[in-house]
Amino acid sequence: MEYTLAIDNTPETVEGGTGILLVHPSTGATDRLDTDFLSTDTDAMLVISTRTTAREVKQKLEYYEVDEDRATILDTLSVERGYTRRQSDQVRYVSAPDDLDGIVAETEQFLASHDGKLRVSFDSLTELIYYADEQRALEAVDDILELLDEYDAVGMFHLAQGVHDDDTVARFRELFDGVVELDEDGTVTSDF
Repeated sequence: MEYTLAIDNTPETVEGGTGILLVHPSTGATDRLDTDFLSTDTDAMLVISTRTTAREVKQKLEYYEVDEDRATILDTLSVERGYTRRQSDQVRYVSAPDDLDGIVAETEQFLASHDGKLRVSFDSLTELIYYADEQRALEAVDDILELLDEYDAVGMFHLAQGVHDDDTVARFRELFDGVVELDEDGTVTSDF
């Protein structure tokens, strides 16, 4: 299955199973790229958030006019922080941002229970590394990438460039089929 990739300076389409690493400045405005990725040529989307709560993700989707009816949000923060939460078909929770088994299991549940063109956004690997550690994060990402391939889905994973050393960024880059880089000035480049 082919997916349209509506991001400047990237291929017009990518094959199902493609994992994309979005490398951005730590202060980079990634919301526009993320929502363009999610809302184009999509039947259902999963937003995995280790950076913001489900409420904040909903606000972002609403602001950028993404069809929220097609979105499932996996909130990894609210349980640990003690926020009120109501699990539903569209908002799922795991116990903490370092509950990697839970994140992988919820990703598989989403992919297995939806048909058509499926997209996954993971925002952000930087926080995942902070909470879980680099090696465990690499293993979880590798598991999710295998799921994307198995279910013919595509995914984009955020990583803040300036926060990590070059070796860490290089290790994550190696896992992905394509890398999109967002510069401080908003310029987008890619390597597929």
